[in-house]
Amino acid sequence: MFVLANLIDALAQVIGLLLTLYMWVIIARALISWVNPDPYNPVVQFLFKVTEPVLYPIRRMIGSYSIGIDLSPLIAIFVIIFLQSFLVASLHQLARQLQ
Repeated sequence: MFVLANLIDALAQVIGLLLTLYMWVIIARALISWVNPDPYNPVVQFLFKVTEPVLYPIRRMIGSYSIGIDLSPLIAIFVIIFLQSFLVASLHQLARQLQ
């Protein structure tokens, strides 16, 4: 049982780290959108390719371009915080119960 508990705990830590990293990538994308970035810059292209699959569906659902402000990064960050608070915390708790 200890092996399964350790596996679940390690999985929770990795998921938490990946969610935090992705949140910072979204923040970088939002900050870079305030200036006129060079679309051919590899960093800009990377940020766009990594975040657009998540931000585009949110943008479509809320129709943020009709108000002139793109709120999709903010909503994505709220979802990430929810996942960290719920999913990662639940996995850590499950791992503690299995020990």
